Amino acid sequence: MNHDPKAVTYAREQAGLTKRALAEKCGFSEQLMCDIEAGRRNATPEKLRRIAGALNCPKVVLEAKRPGVVALKPSTEQPDPEERRVCDCELALI
Repeated sequence: MNHDPKAVTYAREQAGLTKRALAEKCGFSEQLMCDIEAGRRNATPEKLRRIAGALNCPKVVLEAKRPGVVALKPSTEQPDPEERRVCDCELALI
């Protein structure tokens, strides 16, 4: 599966859109949008691009997370003043 159904649903809800409204913005049927959010149908890369565009969010937010993929998360620790840091992030495995 190319997308994370829960991420699509969450992003749609955060945008304040119904499934029908998002489907219309993307040029899909409401049934296809329901199936994508339920994980019954796979969102092709093109469909995922349209959904991301309609939700005004990066496509990567909606993509399925793969084991072993490295992502950045904000660091919650206070840095040691003597330690030199390249950035204020730490790597985390998803």
